[in-house]
Amino acid sequence: MIAIQSIYTVTGLYLLWMAWCSLRDPQHPRRLGTSAFWALLGLCMLVGQYIPEAVMGAMVVVLALLAGTGQVRAGTHTTTPSEQLTRHRQRHGNRLFLPALIIPLVTVAVALGGTHLQVTGVSMFDATLTTQIGFGLACMLAFVVAARLTRSRPVDALTRSRSLLDAVSWATLLPVLLATLGSVFAAAGVGDAVAAAVRPWIDADSRLAVVLAYALGMATFTVIMGNAFAAFPVMSLGIALPLLVNGQGADPAIVVAIGMLSGYCGTLLTPMAANFNLVPAALLELRDPYAVIRAQWPTALPLLAANIALMYWLV
Repeated sequence: MIAIQSIYTVTGLYLLWMAWCSLRDPQHPRRLGTSAFWALLGLCMLVGQYIPEAVMGAMVVVLALLAGTGQVRAGTHTTTPSEQLTRHRQRHGNRLFLPALIIPLVTVAVALGGTHLQVTGVSMFDATLTTQIGFGLACMLAFVVAARLTRSRPVDALTRSRSLLDAVSWATLLPVLLATLGSVFAAAGVGDAVAAAVRPWIDADSRLAVVLAYALGMATFTVIMGNAFAAFPVMSLGIALPLLVNGQGADPAIVVAIGMLSGYCGTLLTPMAANFNLVPAALLELRDPYAVIRAQWPTALPLLAANIALMYWLV
């Protein structure tokens, strides 16, 4: 059976390779700090299930300290001449999009049909994390297809991926940490606290008031926390479930789906979603680090209003 740990193992080995490359880079501005960051993250992925919880927590704190003190920086990388890139693009054309299309297609295929594939009566995939396993396998398949399509050596793809990951830097951890924070908030009863704070201020019998509280709450919490997945358990347990689903008899599938879309509107508005809003500005070398957010807010606000209207009409 293919378990999620197999994907974690491959990821951990790759991150350890990242650490080794950073350590061997003599011109790296933060060689030791950067290599320590990627090595610790690689160990978390590789042997995290065998590490005691207290030790794992300490490693996460060290990762945060390394990132927060500016010890994680991009190293030196070789760049491909623009003329060569143009020739590649002209030769391959739209086939260059094939690896990118493989990732969602294979992920969906494994998520929907993976649990039905059996060998000698044993399922090929862990039924609890089929989507994540499918995503990992899809990325590996896309890697192979891209190498064959461009007739490049696998080490060339690894080198280019290191350049990209160096540019994204510590922000790669934000989605994982913020999603985990949402689970922590849910376990700590933050949803109940939110419900207790909101209920005196809204009319629980008014569908419009509850819809506004949930949709705007999802967007606001996402702006604060940087991730709609972190806001989702807090607002859904505090407002959507007791006031909309149980109180108004709303369809839970519709409520949570539009609620997540409302949270994504908050993602467009916050620098806390660094991997979406700050990293692209850095990669494009824009003078204004918030240029992406300034370009997105005219879309985010009307979209949030549309989600509110849609939720009110459908529930």
